[in-house]
Amino acid sequence: MRLDPARCYDLIGDIHGCALTLARLLEQLGYRREHGVWRHPYRQAIFLGDLIDRGPRIREALHLVHDMVDGGHAHCILGNHEFNALGWYTPTPPGSGKSFVREHTPRYERLLRDTFEQFDAHPQEWQAFREWFLELPLYLDAGVFRVVHACWDGAVIAKLRERLDEGRLDVAFLQEAAVDGSFACTALDRLLRGIDLPLPKGVTLTSEEGFTRTVFRTKFWEERPETYGDVVFQPDGLPDHAACLPLSPAQRDRLFLYGPDEPPLFVGHYWRSGTPAPLRPNLACLDYSAVKYGKLVAYRFDGEARIDPAKFCWVEVERPEA
Repeated sequence: MRLDPARCYDLIGDIHGCALTLARLLEQLGYRREHGVWRHPYRQAIFLGDLIDRGPRIREALHLVHDMVDGGHAHCILGNHEFNALGWYTPTPPGSGKSFVREHTPRYERLLRDTFEQFDAHPQEWQAFREWFLELPLYLDAGVFRVVHACWDGAVIAKLRERLDEGRLDVAFLQEAAVDGSFACTALDRLLRGIDLPLPKGVTLTSEEGFTRTVFRTKFWEERPETYGDVVFQPDGLPDHAACLPLSPAQRDRLFLYGPDEPPLFVGHYWRSGTPAPLRPNLACLDYSAVKYGKLVAYRFDGEARIDPAKFCWVEVERPEA
């Protein structure tokens, strides 16, 4: 189902199993549940991926979004968590040095654990949803606006158009992603996770979930970055002594710029907090940490060339939802 650039859309950030909150947001946006499916009389929803993991009602969230997409009332793109689930079950070709595209390490088991547990009594449903994940595109381009889970890289997407049918993964591309340095590995990392830089020597970050990181997420819209602090983009800020360190020319070369004159771009992925607002006049992140008792956020797009701060809508996540 292709996007109609003349249509009005509601773009919705990472849900992570917060199905009750999603229903509240849809109701606030004017959607109504008819014959078991949420719909709007003239708008469509666009979900930015990461439907699964972490939250209390992952199965319910998947059914809700799937039924909207299947009924023609929504679109959905792939998030890195859906890719992790696909990779967990996809064996690699012989000689790759790995058993699965997403190796069965404690880290990935921990990320996927809630999803596994909630589908434990519904294995056939879980298999059907994984097959559906392969139908979800990595990006959507309506011309007047764009959608990707983490980072829009035009050069990578141009190559993906040559390899994939409307940006949808296939098993061969999934298997190629297990090979470090391959185009599939690089492309999926860029679109679904964004751009990382190594932390300065001796510096590590520990997330709220207990993961220790030696890299940090970077902005992809900073035009003239000079220091680490100019490009850091994640919930956990850098220590002051690290933030003021200068970037080397090689580090600046690794960064990517989504230009200020390109169409409005909507992403999720980045665990924002505070009051939803544009990152730049043509860029908005709609992930406001719903599963951490933040906000589930939507943006009501009606064809504007620049993102309007007044068109963000959200609901606060209430306990015991997340």
